[in-house]
Amino acid sequence: MTVRARRLRAGIAAALVLLPCVALGADGAADAPVRFTDGAALFQANCAVCHRANGAGQAGLAPPLLVYPARYARSVEGRRQLAMTLLYGMFGEITVDERHYNFKMPDFARFDDATLAALINYVVFDLGHAPPEVAALAPEAIAAERATAQTGEAVRRHRAEVLEAPAP
Repeated sequence: MTVRARRLRAGIAAALVLLPCVALGADGAADAPVRFTDGAALFQANCAVCHRANGAGQAGLAPPLLVYPARYARSVEGRRQLAMTLLYGMFGEITVDERHYNFKMPDFARFDDATLAALINYVVFDLGHAPPEVAALAPEAIAAERATAQTGEAVRRHRAEVLEAPAP
């Protein structure tokens, strides 16, 4: 790579750091400014590889995160599901928006409770556009789920129960 190309690349990278953080819609277009920037950074570093940077998912690999997490955040058991999924991962077949996925999502228990709460809140509010009356998840909700270890299969079964429950 030439010196000029390296300088250009460095200049672009520096400019990107200075831009305000925005969420990307399913079409890749910029949406509203990101509220949970710490969660956004964690998502881009750990989740975007499978769920894509805009949360739209990838057919046959990982489901979209644009609707279900915001729906889950409206109920106690749904909020538990969000925390459990990040803490313990999930594997097995699921259906999202009439598409089937059979994948193994890794666990993220290595991150502290505040970090995981920020990640969930980014997905729920910045990608999923949950309404303002839905409360953000607190680190204490993550800590409560961390106290009872689960398997990825148990997390998938709990998800099925959450989806069968009447919408709040």
